[in-house]
Amino acid sequence: MQIKICGLFRQEDADYVNEAMPDYAGLVFWEKSRRKVDEETAAQIRRRLRSSVKTVGVFVDEAPERVTKLLDTGILDIAQLHGRESEEQIRFIKARAGKPVWKAVEIAGREDVERWNASAADCLLLDGGKGGGKPFDWTLLEKVNRPFFLAGGLDRERLALLGALRKESRKICENLLGIDVSSGVETDGVKDREKILEIVRQARSL
Repeated sequence: MQIKICGLFRQEDADYVNEAMPDYAGLVFWEKSRRKVDEETAAQIRRRLRSSVKTVGVFVDEAPERVTKLLDTGILDIAQLHGRESEEQIRFIKARAGKPVWKAVEIAGREDVERWNASAADCLLLDGGKGGGKPFDWTLLEKVNRPFFLAGGLDRERLALLGALRKESRKICENLLGIDVSSGVETDGVKDREKILEIVRQARSL
């Protein structure tokens, strides 16, 4: 089970991640997010993170040229597109930057899953909204026929439910690469060291 802790925006957030050692750390470049970072802050956090933790840049309807520029700086290892980006834009970024592109998909029903099963994105991230910590109906995961990350309101309690669901469904076990957690490891709107350590331990045990 791979783990992404998303929404780092303080220097100490990198220290918490270094201690917990998830696989990925997310940096949000969306102007409307309270966790937004600029390029300078993102670079500082990247330098502070262990090199083994890959950085994922989160973008919402950003110009593909800016995404590729940030990927080219070395700050980011992966781009996560969380808006209305087209397949053409996904292919453009992949070809220009030569780095993986994940596509976040807002799940409201079965058709949302099926529409993206054939996407050119390297991985799907299934969410209940645009990073708002909103859960969705996990029975829809049965319709996913490719590797994906799960997001949307994940915390210790919902992660325990996910563990039970995986035991009941071989298909979900086969396709679920990992989890993406943000608000579930925060207290009063900022990253909480103890919650990060605990959820990474819990996810590793699944």
